Amino acid sequence: MLSLVLIWELTKRDFLERYTGSILGFLWAFLWPLVNISIYIIIFGKIMGGRLPGSSDLYAYSIYVTVGLLPWAALSSTIARSTSVFLDKKHLISKIKISLPSLLLYISLSETITFLISMLFLFAFLLWNDFTFNQNFFLLPFVYYLQQLFAFGFGLMTATLTVFIRDIKEFVGVILQFWFWFTPIVYVPEILPDAVKKIMVFNPAYIIVDAYHRIFVFGGDPPYNLLIILTIITHLMIFVSYILFRTLEKDVRDFL
Repeated sequence: MLSLVLIWELTKRDFLERYTGSILGFLWAFLWPLVNISIYIIIFGKIMGGRLPGSSDLYAYSIYVTVGLLPWAALSSTIARSTSVFLDKKHLISKIKISLPSLLLYISLSETITFLISMLFLFAFLLWNDFTFNQNFFLLPFVYYLQQLFAFGFGLMTATLTVFIRDIKEFVGVILQFWFWFTPIVYVPEILPDAVKKIMVFNPAYIIVDAYHRIFVFGGDPPYNLLIILTIITHLMIFVSYILFRTLEKDVRDFL
């Protein structure tokens, strides 16, 4: 119970402290997602005149980019912040007996709040634009859950190793930069060479983003077979990450 209360308090503090001291305070939690959504739609749709191949809709490409960027932002931010969470919270770890893996939960919860607010504005725009929703939208919670579960497993592994090798935090930042451009978020996969397309299915972020694109943009079913494979891989990764952490937990606490 103590851990749950602490995680919730850390989540609230993490979310609210971003805007401490500002005049608008908590309102920025809604203004920033609104600004970002507006920029994506206006810049890519109106100003740059981006068009999605095979679609005449003025906002099709803007929606394509937005529904790829939002989950990527949650995924990458969760991984990046989780990587250094043990170091960032070492003052708390030394004072309170707490399960270290549970610390990653407050980061995921905080990013989830931001994601939900952003999706709220996106849905509002889609409704204004007479967007047609389909039954596959009910699968979005599962896709997001799988996405954050993957981030948790990845983050637990890097958080454990970062305690001993501080450079891992920087390596993760570099990896995320390359990972972003290797994932079809601002471009469509059809423009890629055939050789790259074949290995794209091994990119977990591609599977996740592709599911969002199919549900929002193309009105089709998500890639069920790839999602099932990713679900298995994610749970295996969490198992390996947890075994690694348990093996090194005493050393982790000593190094902190």
